[in-house]
Amino acid sequence: MRFLTIFFLVVLSSYSGSAQEYESLSPIVFIYDASGSMWGQLEGRTKMEIAAEVLTNSVNGLRKNQKIGLVAYGHRNKGDCGDVEFLVDFENGTKTGFNTALHSIKPLGMTPLAYATSLVIDQLRDSKAKATVILVTDGIESCDGNICEVVRQAKKEGIDFRLHIIGFGLVDEDTEPLKCAALAGEGRYFPATDAVDLGAVLNEATTATIDKPKSNASVYAVKNGMPIDAMVKAYDVVGKREPISVRTYRDTVFFYLPPSTYNFEASPLEGSDVKMVTVSGIESTEDRLVHQEISFDSGKFGISILNNGDFWDAMVKVIDQNGNRTASIRTYNSAKEVEVNPGTYKITIQALAMNGMDTYAEIENVTIQSGGITPVTFDFQTGTAHIDARVADRSIDSMVTLTEESSGKNVAGGRTYDRGKEFLLNPGMYKVKVTPLGDYKDRNAQTFTLEVKKADKIMKTVHF
Repeated sequence: MRFLTIFFLVVLSSYSGSAQEYESLSPIVFIYDASGSMWGQLEGRTKMEIAAEVLTNSVNGLRKNQKIGLVAYGHRNKGDCGDVEFLVDFENGTKTGFNTALHSIKPLGMTPLAYATSLVIDQLRDSKAKATVILVTDGIESCDGNICEVVRQAKKEGIDFRLHIIGFGLVDEDTEPLKCAALAGEGRYFPATDAVDLGAVLNEATTATIDKPKSNASVYAVKNGMPIDAMVKAYDVVGKREPISVRTYRDTVFFYLPPSTYNFEASPLEGSDVKMVTVSGIESTEDRLVHQEISFDSGKFGISILNNGDFWDAMVKVIDQNGNRTASIRTYNSAKEVEVNPGTYKITIQALAMNGMDTYAEIENVTIQSGGITPVTFDFQTGTAHIDARVADRSIDSMVTLTEESSGKNVAGGRTYDRGKEFLLNPGMYKVKVTPLGDYKDRNAQTFTLEVKKADKIMKTVHF
């Protein structure tokens, strides 16, 4: 009996997995640019070659039961704005048929974006099917159509589709009508500059299908008021799901977050020294859109390390609230700026080329705001002690050690050779020991106490 129970559980599990694999998926219809501009080259290859290769790989990676269709424009007649052809019917198309049709296309004519899209919409209306439509184009409308208005009217009519548009090698100023159409079609506009980009955005587009829930979240990344490309990960702090990742492509990105509370981690992909920005406590629901703007405006520390009022050489570290070092610089006797994420930090300063008990400092809880410069100034204090060892009227080589009197800590030492030795010391009382070397090493060391004051220079000669 136990054996039979296990057997039926295994069979049921297998059937469930199979059913999941072959669950009904809405079709994906690709509208493919076969206009003459696809003969243009990128990195030594035509855009036609790149697009066909990448699109083939993308389609081959789709699930076995995914219905696919292919529509091409501009491939038969030069100068014909009505040159749109349904090459693969999404109701019975296969991957093999798709790839064969795709690689037979020879770019030639115009770019009737609005007309090609309207024909696909007409087919969806007639078949009463819902679908994901992915338009790949390397150019803008060349037939006086308005693709955004076409999509808007279809949505008003209630036709169920999601439109993604991939601009392959387009400049930003040409993309507004395409962004408008993608937004109206409840999809996304993706820019792609090369084969790697094209593969990545096709993967995103074929994943964000009409079968997925409608967007209930959006995010926009900026620096200094300008859009910036960024990768955003949404971490579910309640349900502990796998993080949901989206890329902004310098635009507002819409996506679906299962109702819960999320923390966003956003990393810039261009134009910012800020490593990552975290936004906490974002709540998503089914019935409203939650929007989050993420600013990569960094703040700056204006660091001035001084010694007796003059710029000084020092090592400066910026430590975040988790104890991580986010920046490290050497000042080299001048003012410096450090760019970091907005937040609260600890600044540590190690003065160089001076000795004593006060060569290190920490400044706690320094807050920096986006776009601002927060001044950080620290002024060390020193005096100078010049120690010379002599026999008669001639300087001799000796070893000098200095110990801070109250703590007993050895803070400095060095040889005088035959010219004396200068020490830069924090103000305080020091015990100084001078031990002759060389021809006079048999003579006894001498010890004395020395007081160093700020900005004073003391000359001390020890006679042996």
